[in-house]
Amino acid sequence: MSAAAVSGRAGFGRQLAVALRFALREMRGGLKGFYIFLACIALGTAAIAGVNSLSQSITGAIEGQGRELLAGDIRFEIDNREATQEERAFLDTLGTVSVNSGLRSMARLPDGSNQALVELKSVDDAYPLYGKVETTPPAETVQALVGSRDGGFGAVAAPLLLDRLGLKTGDVLMLGKARLVISAALDREPDAVSDGFGFAPRLMISREALAASGLVQTGSLVEHTYKIRLRPGESAAEARRLAEEKFPAAGWSIRTSSNAAPALTANVTRFSQFLTLVGLTALIVGGVGVANAVRAYIDSKRAVIATFKCLGAPASVVLMIYLIQILAIALIGIAIGLVLGAIIPYAAAQFLAGTLPVPEGFSLYPGALGLAALFGITTALAFAILPLGRARRIPATALFREQGLDGFRLPPWRYLTAAVLLLVLLCGLAIFTAYDRRISTIFLAAVAGSFVVLRLVAFGVAWLARRSPAIASTPLRLAIGNIHRPGALTPSVVLSLGLGLTLLVTIALIDGNLRRQLTGSLAERAPNFFFVDIQGSEVEGFRTLLSEALPEGKIIEVPMLRGRIIAFNGVDVASLNVPPAGQWVLRGDRGITYAKNLPENSTLAEGSWWPADYSGEPLVSFSEQEGRELGLKIGDTVTVNVLGRNITAKIANFRTVEWESLSINFVMVFSPNTFAGAPHAWLATIIDPTATAPQEAEALRRITNAYPTITSVRVKDALDIVNQLVAQLATAIRAAASVALAASVLVLAGALAAGNRARIHDAVILKTLGATRQTLIRAFSYEYAILGASTAIFALAAGGVAAWFVVSQIMELPSTFLPDVALTTLLVALVMTVGIGLIGTWRVLGQKAGPVLREP
Repeated sequence: MSAAAVSGRAGFGRQLAVALRFALREMRGGLKGFYIFLACIALGTAAIAGVNSLSQSITGAIEGQGRELLAGDIRFEIDNREATQEERAFLDTLGTVSVNSGLRSMARLPDGSNQALVELKSVDDAYPLYGKVETTPPAETVQALVGSRDGGFGAVAAPLLLDRLGLKTGDVLMLGKARLVISAALDREPDAVSDGFGFAPRLMISREALAASGLVQTGSLVEHTYKIRLRPGESAAEARRLAEEKFPAAGWSIRTSSNAAPALTANVTRFSQFLTLVGLTALIVGGVGVANAVRAYIDSKRAVIATFKCLGAPASVVLMIYLIQILAIALIGIAIGLVLGAIIPYAAAQFLAGTLPVPEGFSLYPGALGLAALFGITTALAFAILPLGRARRIPATALFREQGLDGFRLPPWRYLTAAVLLLVLLCGLAIFTAYDRRISTIFLAAVAGSFVVLRLVAFGVAWLARRSPAIASTPLRLAIGNIHRPGALTPSVVLSLGLGLTLLVTIALIDGNLRRQLTGSLAERAPNFFFVDIQGSEVEGFRTLLSEALPEGKIIEVPMLRGRIIAFNGVDVASLNVPPAGQWVLRGDRGITYAKNLPENSTLAEGSWWPADYSGEPLVSFSEQEGRELGLKIGDTVTVNVLGRNITAKIANFRTVEWESLSINFVMVFSPNTFAGAPHAWLATIIDPTATAPQEAEALRRITNAYPTITSVRVKDALDIVNQLVAQLATAIRAAASVALAASVLVLAGALAAGNRARIHDAVILKTLGATRQTLIRAFSYEYAILGASTAIFALAAGGVAAWFVVSQIMELPSTFLPDVALTTLLVALVMTVGIGLIGTWRVLGQKAGPVLREP
């Protein structure tokens, strides 16, 4: 190694030691001027750490409690049929088997005066294999509660069902043809999460009671699950492999305890991704505060920097001194954020316990905390390096002349390059760690575009202020001058508020449009009822009775089967890389039908419909959007498993389906000859916008009493449940968005604090020249109001476009701009800018003239 290299390394080491010594010496005075910096970094880091820690805690609990959540080591689900003797014999070889059956049905009072939809679950003597069913009053076994009773069978009901029907323990309930006696209230079932979300309260009965009810008939929509506690030494993965190898056409869905609730896990991951992006937005907004804080701090150290340079300190040493300080303060903020983020899962668990699987006690999630720390330090450096680079270019003479950082050219190219690389790293981290990278990319592109547009908005407002005509009002003239003068607050205020308000507007408009759809136009256009499990022999009588009950209603009936897509073009779907948007089509069984003619609520998008008397190879019509998401085209083949048989059909056409109408719609409609002779039930709806609540209740009572095995779903009740879920999600999302808004408020406060030095000088000069405090207050109020209104206009425009894209393009629902959201946003912006601005400048107006005018 050359002597020059050794000397260079030694020189750098000495410079670093000197810089570290001076940096620590300057920091002895405290963190004054960096409180906003600390808060911004801590807030964004806490949001990302908390969201990801909570997500990992839930998914980890699902994995750790997999056996209890699944109530078995491995689970086989078959829809619409029970396992054959050969299949059951194979399952018995694996270990202890517990058989459950689930379906939706109507439970009614013995006199037929009231009824309710229930999520029915029949269990056998072995249930549950893992975990425990908790009831009131408690019992040692489920069988003690659901076994035979005098004149009927026992049943365990969810408290909600008891409340709806006014029942208590010991009362009688009718289910189909079976008489049930309520033996206990259901508090908790171990496998509720893995069984999936239900639109109705749970009713648990025995297998014998289900058989006596007569609900399981040809074509009934029943899910039969076989949960197995494996023999010692047996592997769930090996059992799954053997099952798929021996029974390739069984059509069963197999799930192991390591993946007990895949839908819940996926939804938690998606939701946490969105909240992480919101937290990242807060961190990026806070980055503006970081830049402002660094800029103001460097500006306050002008004399110190000038002294360093005059005494011969290299610019690199000066840079290292303040870079060390900024890194130290950033690490303090990150540490605060990580502590808060680590606490969030524990606090949230107190509210989520009983609803979602959460771990007991306090746990740390190093991966989530490490990711948040990486986001925090990258953001701090990305936004701090440019003010440091600009300070390096300032000569000592300029610093002694009390010139700030304004008016000097851009920092050296290596600082610009470093800032760009750090921002690219930040975006890369967000995209690489995302569940759906496409959405993350769009989100980050939107944030970057918003930054650019906000800078243009700030420039435009300053340009208009500069070219505004002379105004007689002194306060207004002063306000306009403050907007466009050198060192104006315009860019900082517009940037700090713009992203936070835009995010709030977007979420508020999406939430408002969803609620409007659920409670307004969608509820008005939706059918009154869905009727499921109508047997072929019941169709005529059902139609007559329903027409008498609701004579103005339009009845639509279609045949319905259940099938699982297992292959496209002969390739197993499990081996395909399916985009997230299309995965729901392949998850579990799908309702399918056949039809001679094109369904009336669909339009042909591509291809041609088959003749009414078609008798060739099986054909299928696929929903256009879902088909495109799955990469299908006309002529491709789809293999579905129906009732244990694999049926392959060629795609003849694509249909545009109006899913938002809530009418009877199917992803796949087959040619009639495909299922010739196959047993199936019917599905029906009735649409009568004029029907009153008493008329609907009477129609439901008559149908339930005449056909107790037909399941009736009142659409308005289902919409109410969905509306409650939307409200809960919206609350969580708004809480996350408020973090971004809080970051905006901090940045706004920091920007105003950074400008106070110039404001004090201006206010003293104006007061010396005769300006009153009232004049200055009005001038500042006008300035903040103009900036707030400008930012609100941008937020409304950008948020409106973003909400329209999400609602109309992703959710495919009608999107409407909501004036109340616009008014609320404008008021929030004005209150924040004027209120915080005046609070920050009140001290400015009280400054005495003497000390300020005597400053050098």
